[in-house]
Amino acid sequence: MMPYLSEYAGNPSSIHEMGRLARDALENARRQVAMLINARPRRIIFTGGGSEADNLAIKGIAFALQSKGKHIITTTIEHPALLGACEFLEKNDYRVTYINVDENGWLDPERLRIAITEDTILVSIMMANNEVGTILPVKELSSICHETGILFHTDAVQAVGKIKVDIQELGVDMLSLSGHKFHAPKGVGALYVRKGIELEPLIHGGKQESRIRAGTENVPAIVGLGKAAELATYSLLDSVRICKLRDKLEEGIRNLVPDAYAESDSPRPTW
Repeated sequence: MMPYLSEYAGNPSSIHEMGRLARDALENARRQVAMLINARPRRIIFTGGGSEADNLAIKGIAFALQSKGKHIITTTIEHPALLGACEFLEKNDYRVTYINVDENGWLDPERLRIAITEDTILVSIMMANNEVGTILPVKELSSICHETGILFHTDAVQAVGKIKVDIQELGVDMLSLSGHKFHAPKGVGALYVRKGIELEPLIHGGKQESRIRAGTENVPAIVGLGKAAELATYSLLDSVRICKLRDKLEEGIRNLVPDAYAESDSPRPTW
């Protein structure tokens, strides 16, 4: 990051040499982040963090598709960033359904199917819960949405960089991630947006980030995000060892404390 705070501190929208160097670094970081989630680089929109990415996804779709409907579905266990965006929309004549989960934080996909109505335009359900660690069945949930042409967004902030996240396998339309969850700087994140989806921008002005997020990009932080994504891509190869350590720790606790139980005793990834 350091060179982009000093000798390469150009504006990536400028056409002079220093600007072009900054632009090259920006696009390289976009490729690195895209590789982490198996996406095309041009589908990555840099944001100021996970909260902004969530707000851009929820509000961006709500405003863009309001003529088709004003019903959004989410869960009661989402991050405050997403719940806050939904509360804002409720104050502006949108209707939000909050689906409950069970005692393990697990969501039965059939609950989603029942909640869908004719005016549902978006479903947003997190991939990994930030309190108890439950990993939700995003692939199945997004498939249910696509049966009726409804867009699906997942807040994958707690998952990206920790477990395998492949947007091609998941079939999601939008995905939020935050850099500081996998050792990038604080205050930088990204939103994956599938081709063909139009969002109403939250920030208007210049043509940056495919006209979706105006404002000069924070190049040093984005470079840091890219490098962290590159490192995370390779560190995921060590997930099998980490899973074994997790299981060993849990077994030891259960042996020492027979009444102990896993807070989110739901299906787990084994990689």
